[in-house]
Amino acid sequence: MCGIVGILGSEPVAEEIVEALKRLEYRGYDSAGVATLEGGHLTRRRAEGKLKNLEQRLISEPLAGHAGIGHTRWATHGKPNETNAHPHATDKVAVVHNGIIENFRELREALQAKGHKFSTETDTEVVAHLVTDEMNNGRSPQQAVEATLPRLRGAFALAFLFEGEDDLLIGARKGSPLAIGYGKGEMYLGSDAIALAPFTETISYLEEGDWAVLNRKGVQVRDAAGKKVKREVQKSNASAFLIDKGNHRHFMAKEIHEQPEVVGHTLAHYLDMSAERVRMPALPFDFAKITRISMSACGTAYYAGLIAKYWFERFARLPVEIDVASEFRYREAPFAEGGLAIFVSQSGETADTLATLRYAKEQKQHILSIVNVPTSTIARESDAVMPTLAGPEIGVASTKAFTCQLAALCCLAIHAGRARGILSDEDERKLVRALIEVPRLMTEALAMEPRIVELAHNLAHSRDVLYVGRGTSFPIALEGALKLKEISYIHAEGYAAGELKHGPIALIDENMPVIVIAPHDRVFEKTVSNMQEVAARGGKIILVTDPRGVAEATVSSLMTLTLPEMASTVTPLVYAIPVQLIAYHTAVMMGTDVDQPRNLAKSVTVE
Repeated sequence: MCGIVGILGSEPVAEEIVEALKRLEYRGYDSAGVATLEGGHLTRRRAEGKLKNLEQRLISEPLAGHAGIGHTRWATHGKPNETNAHPHATDKVAVVHNGIIENFRELREALQAKGHKFSTETDTEVVAHLVTDEMNNGRSPQQAVEATLPRLRGAFALAFLFEGEDDLLIGARKGSPLAIGYGKGEMYLGSDAIALAPFTETISYLEEGDWAVLNRKGVQVRDAAGKKVKREVQKSNASAFLIDKGNHRHFMAKEIHEQPEVVGHTLAHYLDMSAERVRMPALPFDFAKITRISMSACGTAYYAGLIAKYWFERFARLPVEIDVASEFRYREAPFAEGGLAIFVSQSGETADTLATLRYAKEQKQHILSIVNVPTSTIARESDAVMPTLAGPEIGVASTKAFTCQLAALCCLAIHAGRARGILSDEDERKLVRALIEVPRLMTEALAMEPRIVELAHNLAHSRDVLYVGRGTSFPIALEGALKLKEISYIHAEGYAAGELKHGPIALIDENMPVIVIAPHDRVFEKTVSNMQEVAARGGKIILVTDPRGVAEATVSSLMTLTLPEMASTVTPLVYAIPVQLIAYHTAVMMGTDVDQPRNLAKSVTVE
């Protein structure tokens, strides 16, 4: 979740860029840099580590340019050092980038065949060379960027500064946010309004697929098809708050849409994307010697653990026991000697989870916590901590924290499989490649939102809703039902699809919506059989699947939501998006308090 800032100013901008980047420090980073135009020439200053190191560099080697871009980097491809720090540059363009370019290898090989020389390990450098290659062929900066963007596969935000172009900035977004700030004779780009708050309250937000050409008089925005578009200019209150809703109606909506970015950030922490390997921090135990995993959590975090159970048992052949913390702590469960106990919590302060952790510690278990707040009590009392890097989550209903938990747990399960000799070198590469695609797949899932708004009109009139799924889609069904009832107050239940005939099928009639989570996987045919049972009783089926699932479903549905094809391993991360959006838009239709639903608190710190 890197930070991007760009300024077309009337005075030297390097110091202002650094101050703006400080407002994005909550995103996490391991290096930083600034590029400005000095007499029309691109000049960079970069530093490993915190922004204070960059500030010291700028004191000894100041930049006087009035146009510039800056960046805080969280390493995805390549080590966190000065060489790999952004901005990346050629003799024609400097670029900063938030996100992942999935196809950078094939692009780099094609460019190297043309004679381009690369100096970093990053995926970002390929963007600078692609634009340069287009300019070498006679295209203008705008034309070069327009030709480059369709060639990039992944989720990203980009900002470009060009040699000899003192009055030009270009920004683009696909899956990662980017805001434009309007000043008097000055213009700004930023990852969010927080970064731009010291300079302006007048903001517009690029929409998915947009790219924008800025000069000091204003901005021209084009959509993904190249058509000129207008984006709403609004007043931001970001200067008054640490976190801002941006152009979203609720924090929950903003946090749903942040998931491609924050999941990419979390994956970057645990994967070496260049080598296609898991890059796990040192752990104080050896998975090869672990005989059983015990997991405990509450609410949505518990469902993340249920999904991880499938992964650990399949990839590492490790038996997993999991229970909600409020039950685990009181039933005095026996533990395997030298076993591993994993605790999942957004806040790291959940009372029942903390109490269960302490019980497991008394039983001489290795303690690993997966938390979003690394300074929390649960983190402090653990032997090892895996932060989820979701950033602050304001909405009470957990969204981005859940998918970041899944990202961390999946990486851990792959690591365990390798340590235990269950997964081969090629198995690991295949699984990591699937994870690298998740931010892009999430972005494509978010594009279904207009269809989900239509569905919400129908669901808002329901008294009860069933969610069903098999395999890792079963916990997603549980999570979908929880989301719907906690923010819309509609009664909803999630079931394993095979359990329908064991009771729930009695509820089904022509008024009952049944949301079926069914990617085309090894249990798809079984799920279709359950759908046929629902259809025979008049139930209103909402099918969430992929193109193969659509082709082979053989059951008519009230609505089908079609997600892209993907590896079955990562379906829980991507299929979480539509179930979150279904709950959100249904609650909006019903006029409930989406961010602070009745009777609920963000962190349950008492029993």
